[in-house]
Amino acid sequence: MVGALELEIRHILTDSDLDGVVTAAILKRWWPNAKISFGHPGEVRSGHLDSIIDEWTVICDLPRHNNCGLSIDHHKSNAPSEMENSDCIVIWKESPSAARIAFDLVSQRLDLDDLEELIDWVDKLDSGRITREEFFSDNVFVWLGRIIDDNEKISRMILKFLEEGLSVEKILEEGEIAVKFKEEKSEQKKLAKLIKDNLHVTNRLAIVRMEDLGIRTNGYYATAIAGEECDACVIIHGNTGTSFGARTGYPVSASFYTNSFLHPKGGIFDLIDMATLFDRDGGGHANACGCRIIPLNDGKIVNRVVIKSDIDENISYWQKIWDSRML
Repeated sequence: MVGALELEIRHILTDSDLDGVVTAAILKRWWPNAKISFGHPGEVRSGHLDSIIDEWTVICDLPRHNNCGLSIDHHKSNAPSEMENSDCIVIWKESPSAARIAFDLVSQRLDLDDLEELIDWVDKLDSGRITREEFFSDNVFVWLGRIIDDNEKISRMILKFLEEGLSVEKILEEGEIAVKFKEEKSEQKKLAKLIKDNLHVTNRLAIVRMEDLGIRTNGYYATAIAGEECDACVIIHGNTGTSFGARTGYPVSASFYTNSFLHPKGGIFDLIDMATLFDRDGGGHANACGCRIIPLNDGKIVNRVVIKSDIDENISYWQKIWDSRML
């Protein structure tokens, strides 16, 4: 079999979060002419990206696709099966990050010493091994992750700078990135209040309702605010009434996170059980995963646009699964 680095890669499809961006930046150093596309796990699984995936595509930090030439991933729900039949080269490992896998691969041929500290922090952030004090510190790597989230233009700029070897400190001083950095710092208190106002905890599961607010956040913020009262959280975000491929925003979805500040070695429950209850395209890690909100009628999946009551019904079934863990 041809080795991964001997492949002719023309296209890199990756997640737009910190792990996905850093992974793609590493791969661009080896395949400098490859174009970059960003995608969401649900988009890959549901077939919305089929037209841009072929044998010259590497998919990283996202579910693999039978038509791609190379897959680099570390999510539990994307572990390869012996039953799969594809010519795709699959590099899947129980790694703290996809960036670590790409780093280990490409560093066999290229000097990537300038990225070592960044990779260590991507590992910490993506695997929940960061402390509450580190998360709320002025650490430049933590801030890099914050400004990347949900901003494709910024993600592309950061990816390019990382590919070119610019340090994280210098990247945060660059043009629009510096402006975004300043904005994020000034918005911290507002975001904290927004989360607090839309959060409630039931039986140690925190629910944060942020749908239709035009704002996304991650589990670190939510669990830091909920504190020791929660073992895990569910964050609802995106827009009701839309779907993948539409131009009206991101479909209303849920993200599940273990309170890693309280459980640094892993949570008390496999959150994938909730993420895949209704959404066959849901998945991720046992301690960090996600899914779409699915239209329901008395617990049965129906074919229509998502409405507000569907969010309540999805949550009610997730809460039952969560509550049953203690039985």
